[in-house]
Amino acid sequence: MSQIKLDPYLFFKGNCREAMEFYKSVFGGELNISTVSEVPEGEPTMPGAKPNDVIHARLKDGLATIMGCDSPNASDKMAKVSLSLGGTEEKTLREIFDKLSEGGEVNMPLKKMFWGDIFGSLVDKYGVDWMMNIGDSMS
Repeated sequence: MSQIKLDPYLFFKGNCREAMEFYKSVFGGELNISTVSEVPEGEPTMPGAKPNDVIHARLKDGLATIMGCDSPNASDKMAKVSLSLGGTEEKTLREIFDKLSEGGEVNMPLKKMFWGDIFGSLVDKYGVDWMMNIGDSMS
């Protein structure tokens, strides 16, 4: 049976490169960025896009895979979805939480919750909502 993988795709208003470089500093990995000016002539691009706009970015092979682009249709604040990180590596996950919160806003600091796990949430400096659950198992 094949595996299915779900990767977040984030839409930014002109600051995709900056955001993706920030996420690389948090999660590590390899970042590939393509701009509108690199699209072969005759191929479709985004309406209203500028030559230096990111048409596709992908961060992979680190602690998380994230994709994104600049889009004139992006909302001012990306609050439609919360990205949820979880696992058992408390030290690593706490470091990620701290890095993501730099320049952003912590909604709920990491703390032990009634269900037994450590949980917290924040909005990063790019308006992306994050939740984190640190538990004894990956269930």
